[in-house]
Amino acid sequence: MSHPFEIEPSVEMNADEAALLNEMPALVGVGQSRRSFMIHSAAGGIGLFAANLLAQESALAQMPLAADAAAAPIKAQNVVKVTLQVNGAPQTLELDSRVVLLDALRERLGLTGSKKGCDQGQCGACTVLVDGKRVLSCLTLTATLEGREVTTIEGLARGDQLHPVQSAFIRHDAFQCGYCTPGQICSAVGLLGEARRGHVSHVTADVGKTTTRLTDDEIRERMSGNICRCGAYPGIVAAVQEAHSGRQTAQTWEFATETQLASVRKERGHETV
Repeated sequence: MSHPFEIEPSVEMNADEAALLNEMPALVGVGQSRRSFMIHSAAGGIGLFAANLLAQESALAQMPLAADAAAAPIKAQNVVKVTLQVNGAPQTLELDSRVVLLDALRERLGLTGSKKGCDQGQCGACTVLVDGKRVLSCLTLTATLEGREVTTIEGLARGDQLHPVQSAFIRHDAFQCGYCTPGQICSAVGLLGEARRGHVSHVTADVGKTTTRLTDDEIRERMSGNICRCGAYPGIVAAVQEAHSGRQTAQTWEFATETQLASVRKERGHETV
């Protein structure tokens, strides 16, 4: 019995089928099985793939090494000269007019405290102060800051003396991984300045007051642009409240003693750590 996919010699073909058969390679002759045809076709396809792969490797081999490419200087376009104060020190930068403040701080001045989070102004990790007001440095063009004063997280402390907000963040354990903390602290410093100037928010009860006393709800609203993915918000609110009020607020946590830990382990049936 012949294979169901074989072409029987006795099968009559019309003129078009005969012409098509004559144009096919000799490999695909009359009587050859479909399996053989598929095997040889696949082999031809693999050969073509291998040829393309070799061509790509040859092209890549002619490209410069990654280290050389990284070391190659990037030619700036639309270069502008900007003079500004950064953490109290004068800085003059010549850079592309499209460079944002965050990249200028991190890549040109080596101030890496301000973090690149979403790079779209959504997370607040890049928050710095410009003339005492908080801004999102990932959305602020450096070219617009001629003669302005920029303060980053590195410039808040005075020598070994931490800024009150920094001290409060440490005291209330207002951080975990710490990635968003520089932006949180700079935002909190800007927030306190806004409160002193009498700025109101969406939750201010009486917008007619010239001074604003910050409640916890006020702080949450005003800090809502700064995201903490670790969820350290209670500590952040407490730290900002302490820096705002000038008095130490009650901590909501404490260190457990060894006796307390042993008691908890015993209750849970774990005698050892």
